[in-house]
Amino acid sequence: MVRDNLTALIKANKGRIIGIGIGLLFGILVLTVGFWRSIFLALCVAVGFGVGSLYDKDSKFRAFLERILPTGIK
Repeated sequence: MVRDNLTALIKANKGRIIGIGIGLLFGILVLTVGFWRSIFLALCVAVGFGVGSLYDKDSKFRAFLERILPTGIK
């Protein structure tokens, strides 16, 4: 019963929970490596997410990457 209630609570507040996790992670990064390095890391993650998203969705982009990357990286 408690597990069902917890699962329902998480499903109802998924965005808030993800936002809290991201905020907590960013706060820890700022405290450990500094503000500008944390911003740079977040930017690198965002670019990586964008490239990965393009790779998953677009077969032309995937074919381009497979053509330019060495076979060991694929």
